[in-house]
Amino acid sequence: MSAPTAPIPPSAPPPAQQFASDNYAGICPEAWAALAAANTGHASAYGHDRWTTEAADAFRQLFATPCEVFFVFNGTAANSLALAALCQSYHSVICSSFAHVETDECGAPEFFSNGSKLLTAPSTNGKLTPEAVRQLAASRSDIHFPKPRVVTITQPTETGLVYSVEEIRAIAAVCKEFGLKLHMDGARFANACARLGCAPADITWKAGVDVLCFGGTKNGVGLSEAVLFFDPALAEDFGYRCKQAGQLASKMRYLAAPWAQLLASGGWLANAGHANACASRLAHRIEPLPGIELMFPVQANGVFVRAPAALLQGLRDRGWQFYTFIGGGARFMFAWDADPARVDALAADVEDLARSRPTV
Repeated sequence: MSAPTAPIPPSAPPPAQQFASDNYAGICPEAWAALAAANTGHASAYGHDRWTTEAADAFRQLFATPCEVFFVFNGTAANSLALAALCQSYHSVICSSFAHVETDECGAPEFFSNGSKLLTAPSTNGKLTPEAVRQLAASRSDIHFPKPRVVTITQPTETGLVYSVEEIRAIAAVCKEFGLKLHMDGARFANACARLGCAPADITWKAGVDVLCFGGTKNGVGLSEAVLFFDPALAEDFGYRCKQAGQLASKMRYLAAPWAQLLASGGWLANAGHANACASRLAHRIEPLPGIELMFPVQANGVFVRAPAALLQGLRDRGWQFYTFIGGGARFMFAWDADPARVDALAADVEDLARSRPTV
């Protein structure tokens, strides 16, 4: 048996801020204050509390439509249960080959739908196109092939690209043509709204989206994602799915209260705007450097960099953490709490290494 780990003294300084993932960030002050405010006295369980009602109503006000709103613990559950609600086991879901539901959810969409198949469209940048949807939807219609039922898009994509209103409408038009439902994985939906400067309704139900999974974890909420059904009929029995999957929180107020506060104050959008700005700050500093290539345009809170192996190792040697799982490049993600001074420190190290090391 290993020896117990010594506790960290209360006076120990926090670790240096890293940009490997926006999941590294803690809960933002507004959300933390909302949790503290909800943590007084007793409240009815399983969502029958005022904070859950306030949060759901705030979503309806934000999207200007009487959508059905559910809160779950994480994005994998949100996506998987939403897709399961739209599919039978003999159906299929069309997605990009980069989609999180395909690459990073451990088969959960298939598991919760009892076997609905994911049909992946090859992509060079993470985006799904109307042409790709049409090709897969029309490829086969015989009974031996899983019947296409849903299209899912990630907004922003796993490569940090943002779908425009026009792009979403074009995909929705193909969905309507083939009788498909349109699901949006919005793990970083707030970042897309901050980038586009549009109303959330414009890139969701007004553009043809049927169900949105609105991410809170990466936006400072902490432990909650929201599933919004813009067609209430599609939400039938969804509460039962949540309960069966272990996603019905008994103390729901702790999932809902941060949402109620951030939606009421506009903090959800401010958090995303700051994260996006920090990504642009880094990109502008390093893009002109020798041997550095931005793999994708910087449109949200992520920067994907192709650089010599020696430079990337040099960054690791200087203590920087990052992932290299998309196309071999380094990914840097920025959260609501990104410190511009720390962003500048990363940029300075990239500059120093780029100018002092070989570019091959």
